[in-house]
Amino acid sequence: MSEILCQWLNQELKVSRTVSPKSFAKAFSSGYLIGEILHKFELQDDFSEFSESRVSSAKLNNFSRLEPTLHLLGVQFDQNVAHSIITEKPGAATKLLYQLYIALQKKKRSGLTGIEMQTMQPLTNLRLQNMKSDNFRERLKNLIPRQTDFNLMRLTYRFQEKHKHMKEDLARVHFEKLERFQKLQEEQRCFNIEKQRISRRRQNEIMAQIQAAIIQIPKPTSNCTLKALEAQKMMKKKKEAEDVANEIKKFEALIKKDLQAKESVSKTSLDTAGQTTTDLLNTYSDDDYIRKIQKRLEEDAFAREQREKRRRRLLMDQLIAHEAQEEAYREEQLINRLMRQSQQERRIAVQLMHVRHEKEVLWQNRIFREKQYEERRLKDFQDALDREAALAKQAKVDFEEQILREKKIREQIAVERAQALYKKHYSICAEIFDQILDLSTKVADYRMLTNNMIPHKLMHDWKELFFNGKPIYEQASIKPLPANPSTEQLIELEKRDLLDRNDYEEYKNMVGEWALPEEMVANLPPSNNCILGHVLHRLFEKSLPPQVESIVSELPSFAIKGCLLGKTFSGKTTILKSLQKDFPIQILSIDTLVQEAIQAFHDNERVSEALPIQKEDEEEPLPVLQEDSKGSQDPQKVFSAGPVSDEVLPETEGKTILSTDTNKTPKAEEVKSSDNFFKLTVRAQLGAKSEQLLKKGNSIPDMLLVDIMVNAINKIPVNQGWVLDGFPMTLNQAQLLEEALTGRRRNLVEMEEKKAQISTLVVDPTTSKEAPPPSSAFDFVVLLDISDISSLSRMNDIIAEEFSHKIAHEDISQRVAAENQDMDGDQNLRDQIQHRIIGFLDNWPLLEQWFSEPENILIKINAEIDKESLCQTVKDIFATEIVKKKNKVEKKLEEKEAEKKAAASLAEPPPPTPPPPPLEPEKEKEIHPQREPSKTPVAKGKPQSETPHGKQESLQEGKGKKGETSLKRKGSPKGKSPGGKTPVKKSPAGSADTSPTPVVPPPPKPGSEEWVYVDEPVPEELPSFLVPYWELIESSYINTIKTVLRHLREYQQTVLAYLYEIRTSFQEFLRRPDYKQDFVAQWQADFNSLPDDLWDDEETKAELHQRVNDLRDRLWDICDTRKEDAEQERLDIIHESWLQDSLGITINHFFSLMQAELDRFQDTKRLLQDYYRGMECKIPIDDNKRFTRIPLVQLDSKDILENQLRIPIVPRISISPETVMSKPKTKTILKGKIDYSLENVELNFEADEKLVMDTWQQASLAISHMVAAEIHQRLMEEEKENQPADPKEKSPQMGANKKLKKEPPKKKKADKKPKGKSPPTAEAAPAIVTAEEIAEVEKKNELRLKIKEEHLSALQFEEIATQFRLELIKTKALAVLEDLVTKVVDVYKLLEKWLGERYLNEMASIEKLTDVARYHIETSTKIQNELYLSQEDFFINGDIKVFPDPPPPIRPPPVEKEENGTLTIKQLDNLRDQFLDVAPKGMIGNKAFTDILLDLVTLNLGTNNFPSSWIHLTQPELQELTSLLTVNSEFVDWRKFLLVTSMPWPIPLEEELLETLQKFKAVDEEQKGTITFEQYMQAGLWFTGDEDIKIPENPFEPLPFNRQEHLIEFFFRIFADYEKDPPQLDYTQMLLYFACHPDSVEGVYRALSVAVGTHVFQEVEPPILIAEKTSSSTDMSPAEEFPELEENVAREEREEREQKEEEIPENANSEKISLETLLKVFRGGREAQDANRFGSHLKTENIYAESFIKTFQDLGAKNLEPVEVAVLLKHPFIQDLISNYSDYKIPDIKMILQRSEHVQGSDGERSPSRLTEEKK
Repeated sequence: MSEILCQWLNQELKVSRTVSPKSFAKAFSSGYLIGEILHKFELQDDFSEFSESRVSSAKLNNFSRLEPTLHLLGVQFDQNVAHSIITEKPGAATKLLYQLYIALQKKKRSGLTGIEMQTMQPLTNLRLQNMKSDNFRERLKNLIPRQTDFNLMRLTYRFQEKHKHMKEDLARVHFEKLERFQKLQEEQRCFNIEKQRISRRRQNEIMAQIQAAIIQIPKPTSNCTLKALEAQKMMKKKKEAEDVANEIKKFEALIKKDLQAKESVSKTSLDTAGQTTTDLLNTYSDDDYIRKIQKRLEEDAFAREQREKRRRRLLMDQLIAHEAQEEAYREEQLINRLMRQSQQERRIAVQLMHVRHEKEVLWQNRIFREKQYEERRLKDFQDALDREAALAKQAKVDFEEQILREKKIREQIAVERAQALYKKHYSICAEIFDQILDLSTKVADYRMLTNNMIPHKLMHDWKELFFNGKPIYEQASIKPLPANPSTEQLIELEKRDLLDRNDYEEYKNMVGEWALPEEMVANLPPSNNCILGHVLHRLFEKSLPPQVESIVSELPSFAIKGCLLGKTFSGKTTILKSLQKDFPIQILSIDTLVQEAIQAFHDNERVSEALPIQKEDEEEPLPVLQEDSKGSQDPQKVFSAGPVSDEVLPETEGKTILSTDTNKTPKAEEVKSSDNFFKLTVRAQLGAKSEQLLKKGNSIPDMLLVDIMVNAINKIPVNQGWVLDGFPMTLNQAQLLEEALTGRRRNLVEMEEKKAQISTLVVDPTTSKEAPPPSSAFDFVVLLDISDISSLSRMNDIIAEEFSHKIAHEDISQRVAAENQDMDGDQNLRDQIQHRIIGFLDNWPLLEQWFSEPENILIKINAEIDKESLCQTVKDIFATEIVKKKNKVEKKLEEKEAEKKAAASLAEPPPPTPPPPPLEPEKEKEIHPQREPSKTPVAKGKPQSETPHGKQESLQEGKGKKGETSLKRKGSPKGKSPGGKTPVKKSPAGSADTSPTPVVPPPPKPGSEEWVYVDEPVPEELPSFLVPYWELIESSYINTIKTVLRHLREYQQTVLAYLYEIRTSFQEFLRRPDYKQDFVAQWQADFNSLPDDLWDDEETKAELHQRVNDLRDRLWDICDTRKEDAEQERLDIIHESWLQDSLGITINHFFSLMQAELDRFQDTKRLLQDYYRGMECKIPIDDNKRFTRIPLVQLDSKDILENQLRIPIVPRISISPETVMSKPKTKTILKGKIDYSLENVELNFEADEKLVMDTWQQASLAISHMVAAEIHQRLMEEEKENQPADPKEKSPQMGANKKLKKEPPKKKKADKKPKGKSPPTAEAAPAIVTAEEIAEVEKKNELRLKIKEEHLSALQFEEIATQFRLELIKTKALAVLEDLVTKVVDVYKLLEKWLGERYLNEMASIEKLTDVARYHIETSTKIQNELYLSQEDFFINGDIKVFPDPPPPIRPPPVEKEENGTLTIKQLDNLRDQFLDVAPKGMIGNKAFTDILLDLVTLNLGTNNFPSSWIHLTQPELQELTSLLTVNSEFVDWRKFLLVTSMPWPIPLEEELLETLQKFKAVDEEQKGTITFEQYMQAGLWFTGDEDIKIPENPFEPLPFNRQEHLIEFFFRIFADYEKDPPQLDYTQMLLYFACHPDSVEGVYRALSVAVGTHVFQEVEPPILIAEKTSSSTDMSPAEEFPELEENVAREEREEREQKEEEIPENANSEKISLETLLKVFRGGREAQDANRFGSHLKTENIYAESFIKTFQDLGAKNLEPVEVAVLLKHPFIQDLISNYSDYKIPDIKMILQRSEHVQGSDGERSPSRLTEEKK
């Protein structure tokens, strides 16, 4: 409501202050906003008097002014409302505003102003209102205190707060003072106690000193003095006295014994005598007199004896005392006499004693002090040891934590690396998968295009793209290629180049698409023109600078070279040290070498000037450096040339930076400027460079590290082996090191090999030998493989060992000083190790590939084993590698020996021929260097020549294509054998000598292996223009071929797409809509609309048949029209000019190929002509003749004017079939029936074939004419030159050429003849001709002849090859044209086939339709389903009905029938309604219940409340039934009665009850204990209402009644509280009813389980009662049904209970139960409210409440808190209650029903009168 009001105020009224529901009370507390609202409605005219202030006077003013207006509106407003609004009571302002809102809305609707409302009121009311307003103001004034009072209260409150704070501060200060005082007192007391303790200790010490100072004066020694003698006498006397006394004692003892013996004898005699006398007296007299006399005599004798003893003892005591007195007197006299000696003696004795005592004390003190010092020392030592142990322990703990941290970091890094690898692998796989998908989809696309016949060429191209990782689909269009192409366009260009290259390779090698047909295989010409290859090789050699050959030692070294690699702490250095002990090898560690180099620089290590040769030798092994610095020998430039590596080398960085000593280093300026720098050794210079970089904080670059390493290797003797420790670490280092040690770059060699593989037009046969693979710089590489964790643990072990070693062997003071440094070093190592491991893992895969590719020299060893076995393994490997190296070197030496012998044996045969003329010194130089490298592996001498070659070529070539081809050719010089050059000089002499001899083997053919090429010197200018000319020939030829092949490839795809387009468009045309269905639908509608009474009429049927015929004729007309349209469409497609254009374009492409071959031949001819003329020292001919051009096919008449200047054009005239009808066909593409529409296609194809053949013949003829013209020109020149000389015999070949030369046109001869005259002819020889001149002339003639022979042979080679190529192009062109025409004709035929089939199918569908219609006409039935005729399909559509079906009959609702006396759901509901009216709470009195039942039974005839079995129940039986249901002997629970009567339903097990309870609790989200009907149905009970109901086939029969489903709903109706809306069900109470059981005890336990929420275990007792009950119930009658069910349930429950009792867990029944829950289970009389309906206000409490309270208190729950169930069940009252509580027993009412039926069956039916009697 407040939100609605806020919206009204803020949005509609727009009051001055925004109001929110939270600030509602505060906003309206001043009354200002209420006034503003009224003012907006023009009701508050004095709004200007209102105040926004919050003081009390302002509020009083505002509300006083508001009151009349509010009363005018009829809003309830008085001083109490005003006071509650002012005091901001919650809801007061909202209520007033709501009333105001209603009143204002009413006012708004009425449309009255405030004044009108006032005038409408009576005058008396107005006066009364004024009085009320005054009264209101006064009262409000009294209620609201003044603002001063508010201020005073606020001030008072503030002062009170301040006073409180001050009091708290004072209390705190006082408490602190008290605490301080107590603390001082405590300290004083402790001080006093300590003081007392100290004083007591001092006192004890003084007493001890006094005791120690007392003098014990010894007795003087016995002297022969008077006193001594007297003493001796006294002693004698004393002794004598003692002897006498002893004798007396002995004597007395004897006397005593005698006396005792006598007394005993006399006693016995007296006793006997006494006995006799007494006996006598007793016998004879009773007098005691004699006895008394005897007693007195005995007593007198005893007294006498005792007196005697005392007297003697007294005498003895007196004698002893006298003697003691005498002895004391004598001693006193003796002491006095002794003491009377001189005082001097006494004093001296005392002093002596004092001195001795003092000495003793001093000695004791010293010993004590020494002991104290010793103890203190021991204690300090022990403390130090303990402290060290604690520190060591702490360090160990820290160390272990550090190890764990490092391992975690390592694992994390490993996980990250694995993830990165996985991502990389995943991305690669995804990319490949995408490409596979693309390939699959592309194949699928083309299967559609080509009708499942993909051309082989297309598939091959796609595979190539797929294998090269290129996308198969076009990424971007490259037709208009921009100046800056995008990435996608660059990819497309790469794809195009790849396919062009593959096509060119196929064309060149005549494979794949260009494979030779069978008839041409036999005439295959040689693939290579050897003469042309040799010519080009020679030209390129001349044009390039001479190569610098690397010098390799003749004798290979036996020394072994290797390196040992591995992660940090894998044990490299340790193993190498042990290896060095056993083998004579040098170990090189890069860290040590860098430190030595820096130290050498510090030590100013200089080169000795006396050994310049040595310096040169040192510089020689760095060929790479020399190359990189472009030949300069300046070491400073060498270093600067080395690129600084970006990669940080963890090992060197860490160690070398630590090792540099900054104090010793000279300044950088001195290093740079000093002239002495160049006099330093190479090592010192490298050290200076390293230190300079390290000082700046940079890492040492790879180049510098390799220089340092190579410098160290060069100092090792040649025959001593060496092993590198942990170097190289990166691939770059490995490459640089190999380059430095072998003088060769592997990647350059590989690049050259790749370039050599790229095809060239001709190859020099002498250079095609394969070079052996380059050997590695190392003989072996050993990897110590170790896991990252092992590496870390080894580092930790080493650090721990060092730590413990230092603790054991260092003093404390030294340790403290060194500890910081050690910590820094360890920390440095710890920080670096992760980076080192990562660096190794990053670099190792590349290194592994490097060391295992050309030849696998890598050996992996598992280093996670003990040190000794690892060392042994490495030693074994090293030994085997030494043996391998030895065998390898010996093998090489043997090969060299064999080569030398072979060379010697080859050199022996020439002696029969005269020795060759002396070689010129230049030629010798050329030959010798080339012989030496040929012995060694050929590839070694190569890399030095690479860079200059590349530069030379880049200057000479303008285009990229030339570079490729020239590089391939240029790679050949390395492998050239000496056999190609050595016989060159011998050839002229040899040929001159052997020519006259008749017995000579046939001369070798030019170009064969035996042929010796003419290698005469050529003019220097010739190579400079012939080499670029050849490159131009080659590049233009390759580019033309590639372009043409590309166009052919792309055009093939265009053809496929076009043919597919034709097929699909024609199919679409055939499938165009035909509107036949409209006619069919109209006919069907007319047919079905016929009246029912006319169906059987014969005339009607005839009419209908006629209509069908009309429909059929109309449909046939539609089909015929469509067929004609389709035939016309096909003819239009055939008569399109596309096929002619396609054939023309294809022919032009093949003509372009022929032109390329022709151009190449003409260019090659001119190159050979210029070369050989140059060798003969003739001027090259300036050939002005234009090249031969092959005419292209004219595609359009418009192109003639543009192209006639450049390319001749042949017009193509399409031949019509009429002109050539009579001409016989030699080859036909059309098979079977002749289609005249396709004849034109075939005739045109034959014309195209003829055109191709003519063009090919024309090109072939042109080549033959060119060759003939060249031969003729040669002959003419010879004739001119040899006019004075004798005519020589000419070979038959020349004669043949003469014949040929007449064929070419005269124009060519005219062109070439004047050129023959241009070279100057030799002058006439002088008259005198010497023999030498004659020999020279002969030699020249022979040379000229050989040149001519070689030239013509090369030309003929080219002619044959070109002719063969032309023929291949012609064959391929004819095959492609035929294939294209075949494909097109097949498509045309396919179109015709589709057309015919479709027409036939349409006619057949019309026939089917007609048959169906006639059938329905004859059978007189309507056609309900739609007849569908469209295109070529006809069917009856079962989904669509033309008119609806008749509606099906409605099935009657299900009805429940009575069965076996079970009440129906309707009867149960009636009972429930009646009971609910009588007793809503559920309990009803016994009598009332019986009466209700009796009324219902009696009146059952009309109402049908009970089944038939209940009608015969008598009153006693009803009372018996009531007694079974009675609770507490007074009431009946009618809900329980309804539950029992509604049976049968599945009785739940305890587990099912608990599960149902949990389901209800889950649904009851608010945990209120009640649920609605929707929630009840959602949760469900332990059984469902889904029964297997059989649906009857008869639609008029009702469905069977689902009783269980209705029972579930009925249970809700029984237990739900319908007074609430919606009705709420207490599910716990309901489940307590369902806990009932045939066994009452079991029922109570089930109820307890439901109440507690978990299973309550029953106390173990023999279930006798249940057995009795079940036996009694089973004995009743065999016809009973329900008791048996109960019996079974009870038995199952009992068995389960027994099992559970056996398996009761230890903590069983540990749940707690509250008093409230217990009262809910045992409900005794609280429902008695319903017994008297008029006394419902009297509440009776539960009868067990007091007992339960007492029980809880007995069990220790004083405040009635929950008690454990197990404890509660042991209480005797509870046990007794459970055994006797019968509310949870299911009563057996079926027994009564069955009994009544039995009685009724025997007595006959009871009359109603009898029933009434019984009722009375």
